Amino acid sequence: MEDVSRNFIEEIIDSELESGKVSEVITRFPPEPNGYLHIGHAKALCINFGMKEKYHGKCNLRFDDTNPVKEDVEYMESIKRDIQWLGFSWDGLYNASDYFPKMYECAVKLIKDGKAYVCDLSADEISRTRGSFNEPGVESPYRNRSVEENLDLFERMKNGEFADGEKVLRAKIDMSSPNINMRDPVIYRISHATHPHTGNKWCIYPMYDFAHPIEDAIEGITHSLCSLEFENHRPLYDWVTENCGFDPRPRQIEFARLNLTHAVMSKRFIKRLVDEGIVWGWDDPRLSTLSGIRERGYTPAAIKDFCKRVGVAKADSEVDIGMLEHCVREDLNANAQRVMAVLKPLKLIIDNYPEGKSEEVFIENNPQKEGSGTHTTTFSRELFIEQDDFEIDPPPKYFRLKPDGIVRLKGAYIIKCTGFEEKDGKVTAVHAEYLEGTKSGDEGSNMKVKGTIHWVNALDCVDIVANMFDYLILDGDGDYMDRLNPNSLVVLNGKGERLLADAKVHERFQFLRQGYFIKRNDKCEFNSIVGLKDSYNKK
Repeated sequence: MEDVSRNFIEEIIDSELESGKVSEVITRFPPEPNGYLHIGHAKALCINFGMKEKYHGKCNLRFDDTNPVKEDVEYMESIKRDIQWLGFSWDGLYNASDYFPKMYECAVKLIKDGKAYVCDLSADEISRTRGSFNEPGVESPYRNRSVEENLDLFERMKNGEFADGEKVLRAKIDMSSPNINMRDPVIYRISHATHPHTGNKWCIYPMYDFAHPIEDAIEGITHSLCSLEFENHRPLYDWVTENCGFDPRPRQIEFARLNLTHAVMSKRFIKRLVDEGIVWGWDDPRLSTLSGIRERGYTPAAIKDFCKRVGVAKADSEVDIGMLEHCVREDLNANAQRVMAVLKPLKLIIDNYPEGKSEEVFIENNPQKEGSGTHTTTFSRELFIEQDDFEIDPPPKYFRLKPDGIVRLKGAYIIKCTGFEEKDGKVTAVHAEYLEGTKSGDEGSNMKVKGTIHWVNALDCVDIVANMFDYLILDGDGDYMDRLNPNSLVVLNGKGERLLADAKVHERFQFLRQGYFIKRNDKCEFNSIVGLKDSYNKK
């Protein structure tokens, strides 16, 4: 294989395939169903399912449902929807709870081998006696219980004889290990909670660091690809698979997680925003959840392109959200239909245009897309333009409409402003005259003007609602709650071309001179996706 464009994970896999260490690549995506997936998970999805696609292997979806207190079927269903939306398909669908009997057997084996013991210390006491990076831990006074006593106590833990937190099962490794994760980690705890899959069958549950390697080994995972925070857990991962007697054993490989400016990657904080009603829900377009950015109008192709550009690295870094927006903008620029919409309407009256007359004008659907054609919209005496496209006393180099100024109406005529109406110091209407023979596309219509503005016909336009989104979190340090942007959502009542009423829900458009929008529902409500201006390359 060529070395061109290979990342370090692919180099490892290529080497193992060539040496015969593995014959098939099998990966997995193992989310905990305690919330919705976010953009950071998209990178893990692209890596795990990407390895499946590249090497014609397999990738399982496995729900890490080892903590029934936090998990919910709603989250499981949302995760499946998000994965399918991105265009990935899993080979096996499993739950960690499927393996609870086998995990229990493994725990009993460790006890019999003198490598696990029941400990009566509280969570706080265990934490205090674990030591630090500079000091070894202190052995538990229960560390040297006999195998028989440990087996009896563990069985009674399983039978529900003890309260939550009263006892735990710990691996017996090395309290002086330089890796704190190896200092007799807890591998089972008591939790009298109803599990979404197993109900009340179990009241003891394995910890993630114990369950995960066992699940991987059972499923025959060859490469357990995970984010960098698990690097220090790898020795424990290997210890579990080795001491539980698995052969062959999976290999854990860590990659840098995705950190994105202006994006909240904490499911705990996102849940707080949802629970306190600060956002619409887990699918709020201001959130970094995959459900949210789907509602925002981002496309699977753009997200995959973004993850590809970010690449697979070994060191964590922060990526400018401008790169993601750039990928979204590129995709939409190539594929979205162009239409005209006025978000802050101002009446424009063409005084010399006949009352009652209406004519068709043609608007290109997408100049970037060969063969996309045109659509028609109507032009009449009364139109709507943007409030910002008229100024009584404009600044220098203002090429929009102003007293005695001329502009071209997109796809239609050149007009000259002849006056305006005011009420309480606010402009309520603008008057103009059109110049005959200047209609776009007509012979002799090549008169040059510096400004072109968009518009809609007041006679047949439709009312639209535009949800204009900004970043939810402002720049700065400190608690996210102190940096919430009060203007992260502004709702505008505008006017749009009639075709918007017949557009499909979730159809995407470029509103000319405004930005990209997606139709949210059948009530002509649109979510802003991303603006037209791309500052990422400049940065």
